[in-house]
Amino acid sequence: LSGAHNTLFVKILDLLRVKRVPDIVLFGGGIIPYEDVAFLKEKGVRELFTPGASLKEIVDFVKGIRNG
Repeated sequence: LSGAHNTLFVKILDLLRVKRVPDIVLFGGGIIPYEDVAFLKEKGVRELFTPGASLKEIVDFVKGIRNG
């Protein structure tokens, strides 16, 4: 609820770009306000799972990354 996710996710994305590892997919979750989800996805976070997301939903997402 501190809003740190906006700073931390963007910092991680910046570091991934600096290290030139575009094949690493950044995703996460937690209590993230809807507006921040949109902001983070615009910045490059592939997916965010908020409370209530099922484990199946998360696993399916990861499997989808692996399967292209």
